[in-house]
Amino acid sequence: MASTFDIALVIFAILSSGYIAYLWLDNAETADKADLRGEPELSYLFDHGVLQHASGTTAQFCPLEAGFHEWSDLHHNVSGRFAMFPDKPPSTPQGQLIVPATDPKIHTLIRITWEKHLCRVVVLDPNDMGVDLRSEAEVTLTRLRSTVSVPLWHTDHANRLLWYNDAYHELFNACHPGQAIEIQRLFPSDFSNATHRLSLRDRTTGVKDWYAVTHSQSRSINCYQATCITTLVRAEEAQRNFVQTLTKTFAQLSIGLAIFDRKSQLVLFNPALIDLTGLGAQFLSARPTIQTFFDKLREARKIPEPKDYATWRTTVSELISAAHDGRYEEIWSLESGQTFRVKGRPHPDGATAFLIEDISAQVSLTRTFRAELEQGQAMLDTLDDAIVVFSSSGILTFSNTAYNHLWGVDPDMTFADISIHDAIQGWHRRSAPNLLWQEIEDFVTNREDRMKWSMPLYLANGTELTCLFSPIVDGATLIRFHQPKKPVAEIENPEAEKPPQDA
Repeated sequence: MASTFDIALVIFAILSSGYIAYLWLDNAETADKADLRGEPELSYLFDHGVLQHASGTTAQFCPLEAGFHEWSDLHHNVSGRFAMFPDKPPSTPQGQLIVPATDPKIHTLIRITWEKHLCRVVVLDPNDMGVDLRSEAEVTLTRLRSTVSVPLWHTDHANRLLWYNDAYHELFNACHPGQAIEIQRLFPSDFSNATHRLSLRDRTTGVKDWYAVTHSQSRSINCYQATCITTLVRAEEAQRNFVQTLTKTFAQLSIGLAIFDRKSQLVLFNPALIDLTGLGAQFLSARPTIQTFFDKLREARKIPEPKDYATWRTTVSELISAAHDGRYEEIWSLESGQTFRVKGRPHPDGATAFLIEDISAQVSLTRTFRAELEQGQAMLDTLDDAIVVFSSSGILTFSNTAYNHLWGVDPDMTFADISIHDAIQGWHRRSAPNLLWQEIEDFVTNREDRMKWSMPLYLANGTELTCLFSPIVDGATLIRFHQPKKPVAEIENPEAEKPPQDA
C-alpha cells in the first residue's frame, strides 16, 4: 500500500515539473518571438563564436549549418560585400553594431547585437523597415562627402571605386569632363602606403596642379586622400632654381666656397674649392661633415700643420665656433708655398660658409713691392741731400735719413700723420725768417699749374740750403734740401782767395 502511494507521488511530481517546464518554454518562445517582431527572419545566433541557430531564409544570403560553422565562416562569406564586418565576435560585455554594405548603392545592413558570449547577426533592409539604422561610420562618410574640401575616395581589393566625396567628384569633372567616374581613374592605384606626388591638369584652364596622395587600408577597403601641394611644389622649384643660379654664379668665382648646414654637413661647393684644396668631387658630393672636411684638408697638406693631433682637433673646434660667430679670418701659409686667406661666416638657419682664396700671387707681389720699397729706402738713405715726399693731400709719405737728421724728426715713430703744415712749422723753428712758407704749402696741396722750382733757405745757424720742389706722380711733391758744397781749392787753401793786405 505504501509502495503504491510512493509511486503515485513520484508520477505526480514528474507531471507537475513537465507542465511547469512547458509553461516556461512557451513563455520564452513567446518572448523571443516578441523580440523578433518587426525584424526580418534572416538571422544567425552564435555562442562563443560557434553558430547555434540560423533562420530558414539564410540559405539565400549565406548558407551555414548550426553546430558545424563558426564566426570566421560567416566573415569569409560576407566580408567581400560588407568590408567592415568584424573578423571576430565583439569582446565587450554587450552592445550593437550596424555594418553597411561596401557598395554605397546597396542599402542592405547587418546589425550585430551581443550580450556576453551570445551574439546575433541580423540582415536588414532599412527601406523595408521604415527606420534609419545607418551606422555612425556611414553617417560620418555622408558628412565627409559634402563638407571636406580634400578629395577622398575608397576602392575595393580590385581597385573598383566604392565611395567618393564631392571634392573628388568635382576634381574628376575638371580633369576628365564627360567621362564615367566609375570607369576612369583620377589617380593610379598601384602604389603602397607611402605618400606619392602626382600631377593633374585641369582641362578647362590648362593649369597643372600637384597632389600628395596618401593611401591606407582598412580591412579590404583602400582609402585614399589627395592634398593639393601645388604651392609647395612651386616653392621647391623656385628654391631649386635659385640654388642652381647660385651654383652657376659660384662656378665662375675663383674663391673656393663650402657651405655647411645646421647639421654640419656640406650642402654646397663650387669648382674652385676642388681646384684649391685638391679634394675630389666624389668626396665633396658625399656631404662630409665639417670635421671630416678639415681632416681631409690636413691629409692633403692644405692647412697649416699643428704640433700634434690633439691640438689640431682643438684648433678645428675653435675654428668652427669662431666661424659660427663670424669672427674667423686667417692667413694660411702652406708648405707648398701657397698662401690661403680663409674666412668663416654664419649663414641663416644655422648654416656656416667658408671662403678659401688663394692669395699667393698677391702675397708674392706684396713681398716684392715691399722689398723694392726697402731697397729704394736704403738707396735714398745713402744720399747726403735731405729728401721728403708729400702726397696730394699734403701728408708726409716718405723721408730719408738725411731729412730726419736735418730737421730732428722721425716720422716712423709718430702715431699721427704729419701734414705739410706741421712740417713747415718744424722748418720754421730751425730756419731764418722766410716769407715763402705759405707758397710752399699752397704748392704741395695744389694739383694744377705746378712747375718745378727752387728757393734758398738759411738755417738758424747760418747754413745755406737750396730747397728744390718737384711735382711727381699722382699729385705728390718731392722736396729736396741741398747744401751747396764749396770748391775744392777753397777747402784746401782757404787763404788763397783773400785779398792782399796793405803794407
